[in-house]
Amino acid sequence: MKESSTVTSVGGAEIPALLSVSPSPHIHHPDTTRTVMLDVIFALIPAALWGVYIFGLRVLWVILVSVVSAVLAEAITQKLLRRPVTVADCSAALTGLLLALNLPATVPLWMCAIGSAFAIIVVKQLFGGIGKNFVNPALAARVFLFAWPESMSFFTAPGARLGLFDFSVKADGVDVVSTATPLASLKTGIIPEVSIFDLAFGEVGGCIGEVSAILLIAGGIYLLVRRVITWHIPVAYLGTVALVTFLFPQGGAGATFMLMELFSGGLMLGAFFMATDYTTSPITPAGRLIFGVGCGLLTVLIRYFGGYNEGVSFAILIMNTLVWYLDRFTRPRVFGGGKNGKK
Repeated sequence: MKESSTVTSVGGAEIPALLSVSPSPHIHHPDTTRTVMLDVIFALIPAALWGVYIFGLRVLWVILVSVVSAVLAEAITQKLLRRPVTVADCSAALTGLLLALNLPATVPLWMCAIGSAFAIIVVKQLFGGIGKNFVNPALAARVFLFAWPESMSFFTAPGARLGLFDFSVKADGVDVVSTATPLASLKTGIIPEVSIFDLAFGEVGGCIGEVSAILLIAGGIYLLVRRVITWHIPVAYLGTVALVTFLFPQGGAGATFMLMELFSGGLMLGAFFMATDYTTSPITPAGRLIFGVGCGLLTVLIRYFGGYNEGVSFAILIMNTLVWYLDRFTRPRVFGGGKNGKK
């Protein structure tokens, strides 16, 4: 019989590993922060490539500048704060990619760098680093970049592809063909002149990574199969938006308006990839369901009555601030034990 592996005790005597008790945790999962982040990045690649196909090669610069700026900002900040440099876990790269997919293809590249730096330095590292930020860094950076509303609201028409060396893009309609997004029409109660098929597959204007709902759903299913995320938040989020827009449409038939709302804007990107962020979402199943319903209600309210056409970013950020209360409200009841007389 093969001898079991051994460890060395304090006194120098070797004892079988089976009899050695190490500090908890005693069960180790093969997934790490790096593998989880890589899974999410992999799930986003199809939507990113579709954005390159629809809007042109300039999209590659937007993604590259956003990702590199995020990684550099994390490394430099951690060095200055004398923390271990953890860029190898790919969390900063994922933040940069998510930010890029939430930007128009025409956005100035310096805005990509500023947004990534804001996401990493202000929203993430100043609060202690990964796992300690209370709002989603990429979404917070996107909202921050609305300080330049013209650049954040200038969308390229599908098929009017920008070249790889179009570093500067004018917003006067001379260099590129601009277009209104479907959400702009839906907000006024007018059904846009695009088919559900075009909305689902991404033949519309919008931000880089939000135009192909089908590819985003496919990426979300991949994350569900890999157990990176659970079904609670996406189902509650999308189900709430579907129900409210079906019962209270602003224009056209309820079913048509509902599908238009579901496939337009950043709803799929937010529901599968940003509302499900571990750090900024509840840990209990009941809390996740309430979180998703809240995101859905706020998204519809902002789309209907807010100043911006899109409400996903604001809805998720608002619900991020309520996560602590949701976890406290939905925490499991502990049975057994007795009162110790302390408050």
